[in-house]
Amino acid sequence: MTADRPETHRWATALLSRSVRGSVRRGLGGVWVRGALPPGGAVLAPNHHSWWDGYVLREVALWAGADFSVLMTAGQLTRFPFLRRLGALRAGEVRAGVRRAKSGWLVVFPEGALQPAGPLRGAAPGAGWTARAAGVPLVPVALRVTLRGAQWPEAHVRFGPPVSAADLPAAIQHELAALDAELLASDPERPLAGYLRAVPGRQSRSARVDLPSRLLTFITGDRA
Repeated sequence: MTADRPETHRWATALLSRSVRGSVRRGLGGVWVRGALPPGGAVLAPNHHSWWDGYVLREVALWAGADFSVLMTAGQLTRFPFLRRLGALRAGEVRAGVRRAKSGWLVVFPEGALQPAGPLRGAAPGAGWTARAAGVPLVPVALRVTLRGAQWPEAHVRFGPPVSAADLPAAIQHELAALDAELLASDPERPLAGYLRAVPGRQSRSARVDLPSRLLTFITGDRA
């Protein structure tokens, strides 16, 4: 049985990975990305205003071909210990975080915990310290999960250029303000201009019936 354990662990990890991917694709209308993605190791410092944030960033990392890790509070990791198999680390695991950041994307939420949607609510120094210790870029990220003109919420992720630890809070707020302005000025029934769809999602019922509806209109001549 001992010899089979590594294979069992791989099977369990693969199953969890598919479950997370399925959750994103069934629960969201898609994930869109804008900005230069880090080509190697990096610390990503996003706002944390949605339950979906960790799942969304993991799917973006996989889409980009990057290894993914995320720091979580001890309480959250105790509630969901299986997330360790998907790259989660306890916030106090400093050395492990530095190692992960050197070889892939390490997500550190500067706000420390889930916050109400809106502007950035404070920024702890952990993300900047980890990036400096690992010798990798510190990347501000804005993330919004919003219900626009479709049936399902959509996730938009905006990557800013690398910054210093001192400039991180202002940089995250800058990217958030830019993303919020883009959403406010957009046509809610069209993809957000300048963003690339990284992860497909669940199609709205109206979109699924659009083709049959148009065909029926053509056959019957019932045009408005």
